[in-house]
Amino acid sequence: MRRALDEARMAEAKGEIPIGAVIVCRDRIIARAHNLTETLCDVTAHAEMQAITMAANELGGKYLTNCTLYVTVEPCPMCAGAIGWAQLPRIVYGAPDEKRGFREYAPHVMHPKAECIGGVLADECRELMQNFFRNKR
Repeated sequence: MRRALDEARMAEAKGEIPIGAVIVCRDRIIARAHNLTETLCDVTAHAEMQAITMAANELGGKYLTNCTLYVTVEPCPMCAGAIGWAQLPRIVYGAPDEKRGFREYAPHVMHPKAECIGGVLADECRELMQNFFRNKR
């Protein structure tokens, strides 16, 4: 999760919403990404989507069945759907997203056998987001 937080800080430095993601496969980081929605003018360029694409390219296949995704904020329904299609078996996130998180809108969208763990370094992840939006206003 610390590496995902590093990615989130990189996003913040670019004026992006500070969300970072890392995908680990067999104890090795194979993808790191952060939000790029402003940079790419693409509403789908969330950290998780970028990381999934990078990991699939690294492994040479679309299924990430031996991987763990670490992301600083609870995935949105769009990202959760992609996580489900990629068949990621383990998702670890930091801060919950009460307004747009998948648990509220699409709680069954991930693969049925996926393990989802929330609250890892949640205070640090939440503080990064809150400071970003406080400074925007």
